[in-house]
Amino acid sequence: MKLYSTAVEAVIAAVLIFGVHNASVSGHRFGYSKPEQRRWSKSHESCAGKHQSPIAVTSSRAIPLNMPAIEMVGYNNLLPGPIKLHNNGHSVSLAIPKTDPSKGKHPYVFGGKLENEYELEGLHFHWGDKNNRGAEHVMNDIRYPLEMHIIHRNKKYKSVGEALGYSDGLTVLGFFYQVTEHDSHEIASLMRTFPMIEEFDQQVHLNHTFTLNSLLGNLDMTRFYTYKGSLTTPPCSEAVTWILFPEVLDISITQIRRFRMLDTGLHGSPMVDNFRALQPLGNRRIFVRKVNARNTALDSLRSEIDHTKWDWVY
Repeated sequence: MKLYSTAVEAVIAAVLIFGVHNASVSGHRFGYSKPEQRRWSKSHESCAGKHQSPIAVTSSRAIPLNMPAIEMVGYNNLLPGPIKLHNNGHSVSLAIPKTDPSKGKHPYVFGGKLENEYELEGLHFHWGDKNNRGAEHVMNDIRYPLEMHIIHRNKKYKSVGEALGYSDGLTVLGFFYQVTEHDSHEIASLMRTFPMIEEFDQQVHLNHTFTLNSLLGNLDMTRFYTYKGSLTTPPCSEAVTWILFPEVLDISITQIRRFRMLDTGLHGSPMVDNFRALQPLGNRRIFVRKVNARNTALDSLRSEIDHTKWDWVY
């Protein structure tokens, strides 16, 4: 279903979500305080829509459904470089170049309730000033201190700008982090570059690459929640199918403090509590994938087959 399409909002969304810099909109800023969030809808009508994100997810309200696992093709392959890490004043974003067609296909996902394949665009994070907040979604009354979003574009649309005009334009995989005593090896390679992007609009090209699966470790992704929602930053386009994994990743106190050392560029304000307030669920439904011993075994077998097939093709 077509939603809307304006060139300016599409460019703004690209800047905010993926850290793509454009002089005509580089000054577009917004705040996360309660009064500032209430003003979002004055500039962006969609921010007052009825299918907004984030939301609170409760297992007892989710509808169990038999649906395919989320297949992550190319997640075991090294990402094409150079990968750009950017402090865009709202988050830390990673912009990932497209894979050279001669070297294989760009990473993509399918499965669940998705009706198409969705190609990787980038990823970013949301975090809090304290360990009891930071994630955008609330899972069974818990707000975790950090949430990672891996953004994918529906392959049938040529660009993010075009995809934002349709309700099936994007899918975002959401992952939660809990604070532990020990450093997380999964996120450590990214954290080493944070001192180079502490100031607003600083960016750096990583001198190494990695696989998306290396960020996820041994996370069990057989069970997930999914619902229809929106971007969580202006212009709040209602173009997102959200897929949230309840099993959590680890991050240490030292590591999450490095997120909190980043600067917004607004009067020396630290970049913390960059999460949107919870939005009403309304008449939407949240689905959760049914998992039992049989389909878990089938998922494991299919994963082994897919990894064997695609690791050699790429």
